[in-house]
Amino acid sequence: MTENSDHQDLLLSDSERMHALNALGEHYAAGRLDSAEFYDRSGEISSARTLSALQPSFRGLPGGVPLEQVDGRIRIIADSSMPAVRGDTSPVTTTQSAEEELVSLRTRGNLVETLDWIIIGITLTTFLVLQRVVEWDYAWIVWPTLIVTLSVPRLILKYSDDDEKVYEQLKKSEAAARKKRLEEASKRIRELENRGGTETP
Repeated sequence: MTENSDHQDLLLSDSERMHALNALGEHYAAGRLDSAEFYDRSGEISSARTLSALQPSFRGLPGGVPLEQVDGRIRIIADSSMPAVRGDTSPVTTTQSAEEELVSLRTRGNLVETLDWIIIGITLTTFLVLQRVVEWDYAWIVWPTLIVTLSVPRLILKYSDDDEKVYEQLKKSEAAARKKRLEEASKRIRELENRGGTETP
């Protein structure tokens, strides 16, 4: 226990500090932190001198500090931003139901998208084989059947046209929000990096 505490006081290098900043930026981009929290925590990381000083900056975030002590050295943990796992076993509330509905919509939407591409790929391959290899004059017949084939996953997964519209809107809004957060995170990290370069310890 004491040995581990001593190791936690290892001094950070610039690259290790930058890795921690980038990991925090990923958490911010994923929506786990708001702007104020990201600003405060990134400032704490920028001025952190030791491994133990990073602990408060990653409190409540999955994966914890993206660095670890191994044999008296600091090792970078490559993938620290694991998705949060819900361990809540309380009764289902209206908010939880809405969240679960969104999760279900995302899951079904992703699955339908994947199946669409697989079906289109198989149809195209079938068409090319029938037309060029078999030299069948009626190879075009596979294309009208595509409409029916694409509808099968939607029927099985109960994925309506309205669901598809909501899913597309959800994808666009999430992509826009993530892009904005990534830009803000990148700007903040550059700002801290430049500030670190002009200051002397």
